[in-house]
Amino acid sequence: MDYTALTFALLYGLGLNLAGGLLTDVGEWYDTLKKPWFQPPGWAFAPAWTIILGLAGWALYIGLTEAATSAQYTAVAVAFSVNALMHFLWSPLFFTFKRPDWSLMENWALIASTIALAFVLAPVSSFASKLILPYIVWTCFAQAINWEVVKLNGPFGPKAKQA
Repeated sequence: MDYTALTFALLYGLGLNLAGGLLTDVGEWYDTLKKPWFQPPGWAFAPAWTIILGLAGWALYIGLTEAATSAQYTAVAVAFSVNALMHFLWSPLFFTFKRPDWSLMENWALIASTIALAFVLAPVSSFASKLILPYIVWTCFAQAINWEVVKLNGPFGPKAKQA
């Protein structure tokens, strides 16, 4: 067992899950937002993200341990690092800064980074690449929710104060 790869995989999956939970303040502001009819109940997000990030962490472990070359190893490490940053940014933009419009734009980068994970992993392990598919689907679904929240509640920021 490669304990370095395992450590990175655990830090990725558990770290992002923990950070996302800590940066998600579902308070009065969020409660007053109009939500789309298709948004799952609040309790569904924690188990969904736990499963998705667990699968992604598993894919990271496979990618790091089955990379045939240093170039593949580096590509996997860089792709997951970029994805972790994109994943981390969404919650503060939406919940801390109360800017669903900004998180909507940032989520395009998150979606692109999840798709990149699948492409970078594919030559290393088709199985690891497939482990990313729920992440891609969920971030696209989250984008639809985010889009509807912006449509139903905008504008945000200084324009909201003027409206």
